[in-house]
Amino acid sequence: MIVKQIWTNNRFRNFNYLIVCPQTGEALAIDPLDHVQCLAVAKQNGWTITQVLNTHEHADHTGGNNAMIAATGAKLLAHQNAKDTIAGIDIGLDAGDVVTVGKTVELLALDTPGHTMSHVCLLSQTDDPALFCGDTLFNAGVGNCHGGNSVALYETFAAQLSQLQDDTRIYPGHDYISNNLGFTLDREPDNEAAKALMTKVKDQNPADAMVSTMAMEKQINAFFRLQNPTLIATLQQEFPEIGENPSDKTVFLKLRELRNKW
Repeated sequence: MIVKQIWTNNRFRNFNYLIVCPQTGEALAIDPLDHVQCLAVAKQNGWTITQVLNTHEHADHTGGNNAMIAATGAKLLAHQNAKDTIAGIDIGLDAGDVVTVGKTVELLALDTPGHTMSHVCLLSQTDDPALFCGDTLFNAGVGNCHGGNSVALYETFAAQLSQLQDDTRIYPGHDYISNNLGFTLDREPDNEAAKALMTKVKDQNPADAMVSTMAMEKQINAFFRLQNPTLIATLQQEFPEIGENPSDKTVFLKLRELRNKW
């Protein structure tokens, strides 16, 4: 499986993706907002875009659909419940569906509500797993829930994302790593892994972005560190009503509430 992460250099700091079968050159474009750059990269490498997938319905993820499909004739895939919010879906995806690219790439669809209620992530079915997570999971952070549901996002993390293999590579829909690390350190100032990574990535070129893993996220992403004593202590200062032994769900929801204003 070939993964090409494409930096859009727009104000939303979007990443687009091409996932390619190395045998056939067939490609799946994920959230190809910058359709011009996606098409150019595919042409340069001799790849043929046959499918477009939207992780969710927001315009900064669907805005390139029409031009991309007009140029390629690609089929459009998205969550099965997004048919009223994403025009022209050819294939609606449910949890457990498998998206095939060429002869060698299989991607498992995960139903991951929270950021929106019709959000899908893709998990590669390979010895070197990768998660294409849209706006559900970011490097060192999570998506907002404006128009979604924070309880559903917690359940997505608790029941699905936290269970993924530690070596799963993380490919998010945006580059927000510096701000997200700042939030982690605001909540957990003694997190040495987050401090070290902040130094490493604060001046990184997003066109050549670091790719994290689930193991790394569990070290530097506050939303995976729900039982950390320092994090709980700083959270108690903001929300004394959570008590001495708050549940993971309570910690997650209070972190998401704070992140909305941070």
